[in-house]
Amino acid sequence: MNGVIALDWGTTSLRAYWLEAGNIRESRAHPWGIRQLPEGGFNVALADITAGWPRLPRLACGMVGSRQGWREVPYLELPATTAQFGRNLGSVRADDGLDVHIVCGLRNPRGPDVMRGEETQLMGALSRQPSLAAQSTWMLPGTHSKWVSVRDGAVTDFCTLMTGELFALLQQHSILAANNAGAVADPDAFARGVIAARESGAAGALSRLFSARALLLDGALPASSVPDYLSGLLIGEELRSALATGRFDHDNPLQLIGDAALCARYRSAASHFALEVSESVIDAAAYGLWQIACYAQLVDAGSSDVFKGVPSC
Repeated sequence: MNGVIALDWGTTSLRAYWLEAGNIRESRAHPWGIRQLPEGGFNVALADITAGWPRLPRLACGMVGSRQGWREVPYLELPATTAQFGRNLGSVRADDGLDVHIVCGLRNPRGPDVMRGEETQLMGALSRQPSLAAQSTWMLPGTHSKWVSVRDGAVTDFCTLMTGELFALLQQHSILAANNAGAVADPDAFARGVIAARESGAAGALSRLFSARALLLDGALPASSVPDYLSGLLIGEELRSALATGRFDHDNPLQLIGDAALCARYRSAASHFALEVSESVIDAAAYGLWQIACYAQLVDAGSSDVFKGVPSC
């Protein structure tokens, strides 16, 4: 059987895929990230989420390989290709006697900056759209959003923006959270926030954050619309600041990887910057784990239709 058990193991969630010949046969998900494991820890979480599946090679990516994870795997430094990920796996022996191989993350000395998990999503997305390996720019929205440059099949640059985490902190622990418990979707408020960030210029959107409070007090923004305004302001600032660095090419459509609903917000925000943005790639981590498993010779790459035609690394 030419298959692998692929694990996308992050801070707050665990998703498992049973892959055969590069295709997803079955997937499962639990809220068992490395910070909220069940009693018994990593071994119990692994046994439960893979119960009834065959004993196949196992490959994991994400925070499971961090200092707080099951085993810390050193970062690769840029530039990095899928082949290099396959040659630099860590591993840990599980209670059932089989190893769990772990993908290393990436370190960008320019920041310095780091990522764990997003590199695997990128490799998967490139396997689905190999024409983008020559040159492309990627956005991966999330708690810690990433902007990434790919050239000649390698990740050559990236930066992290803490957009999602800042939104959560402001929503939960700042004066901007007051009186907005009844929040409702307000696309106009979201667009207003994006435009405020775009027009903030060199001052940046931090100079506009308190406008959420002032607009509320003036009666110009309903309390229920404050979250969407704030979301637009922060996502707009992510776009403004990333473009202002000049590090990321945006002459061609920007590529998206991530949650569909969140990616839709980014696509909406990008329209106010006259940016063209692609549809998001689905299950990118699963396909990336298959690619890395092929290069690591955990599976036979020759029988995979997904693997064929991918640029050589």
